Amino acid sequence: MDLKIAVCDDSEADRQYIADLAARWAREAGHTARLSAFESAESFLFHYAERSDYDILLLDIEMGAMDGVSMAKELRRDNRTLQIIFITGYSDYISEGYEVEALHYLMKPVNADKLRSVLDRAAERVSRNGRVLSFEVGGEMVRVPVHEIRYADVLGNYVTIHAKTDVTVKMTLGELEGRLDGHFYRVGRSAIINLALVSRVTRTEVRLSDGTSVPIPRGAYEGINRAIIDMG
Repeated sequence: MDLKIAVCDDSEADRQYIADLAARWAREAGHTARLSAFESAESFLFHYAERSDYDILLLDIEMGAMDGVSMAKELRRDNRTLQIIFITGYSDYISEGYEVEALHYLMKPVNADKLRSVLDRAAERVSRNGRVLSFEVGGEMVRVPVHEIRYADVLGNYVTIHAKTDVTVKMTLGELEGRLDGHFYRVGRSAIINLALVSRVTRTEVRLSDGTSVPIPRGAYEGINRAIIDMG
């Protein structure tokens, strides 16, 4: 797979270390990696404005004028597919990862084996983001990129798939579930949610990163949280 990877860290030593590990991982995994390194959030955003085609971003949180979390929030305004991996010396920021859909947090000093494992998952997600489901609706074929699916719910014999454009199809929720992967979770008999987009789980609802609230049945809370942990 051809991957474009950015490392953003204001420490030159850390920046070089992470970039070297990422390059070695790519070679060993059989990927072609185009690596770029940036010393600040501002320098990355300057380049990103011209070419917003990065696949994976290894992002330090504690930087200068703009920290990594603020930068990630700005990126997420128009890019939901970039795989963001936070690198930090502190665990205080982990709760903010939900809001920007971070793939993972790596604590400094970064363990090489752990980084390889997380990069494997990032590459898998990049590959998955290219997957498309096709549905026949009203005599025409409608294609829905899997990564755009936020959730799906059922009413009678019809399932509505909520993506950039909602699509309602005559099928069962079980049939749709069979076409999705482990990043989606069946919530009782009425809905499927994209675990990668979950920002909060309570006893009564799942809140997605776009603010959508999906009600959950009694007893579903533990299962959803377990699925999120297993995925991550």
